[in-house]
Amino acid sequence: MTPFVVGPLTRTDLVRYQGASGDFNPIHHDEGFAREAGLDAPLSLGMLQAGFLATWATDRFGAQNVRAFRVRFAARVFPGDTLTCDGAVTGRRAGDGGERLLDVEMTCTKQDGTVAVYGWATFTTDEDA
Repeated sequence: MTPFVVGPLTRTDLVRYQGASGDFNPIHHDEGFAREAGLDAPLSLGMLQAGFLATWATDRFGAQNVRAFRVRFAARVFPGDTLTCDGAVTGRRAGDGGERLLDVEMTCTKQDGTVAVYGWATFTTDEDA
């Protein structure tokens, strides 16, 4: 499967996502506030990276087919970072209602190889389980 690459992220990307999400914590856009908190720069909202993973997955398996989706945040992301979202089908099985299901594991990785977000999803499929 083809990876989904985003970036380098800009401060504008973070602010635009803040507006869409309604999360206006200044640690995501205010340089001074972020530095006072011990950061070198404002950091990205973790849900932005989770959204990138969801985009990668739904582009491949269809948003209408999502049955479960979860993430674990693992590393901070800052403006200037380039992210690569990728994953693989890790299992095929029959669901409780007879649906055929695909289990998918995903990662959103920074340009230095650090995994920023791990993800897991389940999709229905027309393929045999």
